[in-house]
Amino acid sequence: MKVARIYLRVSTDEQDLTRQTEIEHSTRAAGFYIAGVYREKASGARADRPELLRLIADLQPNEVVVAEKMDRISRLPLAEAEQLIASIRAKGAKLAVPGLVDLSDLAAETDSIAKIVLESVQELLLKLALQMARDDYETRRERQHQGVQLAKAAGKYTGRQSDAVTHQRIIALRTSGHTIKRTAELAGCSESQVKRIWALHQNQIPPSGSNHE
Repeated sequence: MKVARIYLRVSTDEQDLTRQTEIEHSTRAAGFYIAGVYREKASGARADRPELLRLIADLQPNEVVVAEKMDRISRLPLAEAEQLIASIRAKGAKLAVPGLVDLSDLAAETDSIAKIVLESVQELLLKLALQMARDDYETRRERQHQGVQLAKAAGKYTGRQSDAVTHQRIIALRTSGHTIKRTAELAGCSESQVKRIWALHQNQIPPSGSNHE
């Protein structure tokens, strides 16, 4: 029986994980039993993603890791990305990602010289896929940075809307008398962020009343 574990990742809360669940249907249609589906919202440029680490820990020999694209698995720098893939291979598992040709079965059926060639080609294809995922990440970051700089130069940059909403909520909650801890709970952010935003707010207005610690 062919066994797969599916990894579904998006970078932000605005993206929808449900669009990737189609992978489950196609994986089953390919004749796989799905041993687990691991979902998380996190950057592919981080190696410490809890669900990815849990998937790797759960892997058994001959299982297959299925992902929508290579950049769902990794946007890490090449050396770190290769370490991540090595940790999957160390469990005796394989990757099944669109665009990545798996030559391992073919290599296993050939003689020593052809096997070496196929394995070398496999490593090159993997390295190219990992590097392309990283390059795309760097390009996106550079474009975002350029966009911010252009907006600032034009006097149109106001920061992320989600940040502005959170800031307003923090100020409203603190002004109404909520403690830092309770404000963080209600605003869905950290206490350190509450302290920082409240301090900035107080520096902009004449001090009045207590700090409601």
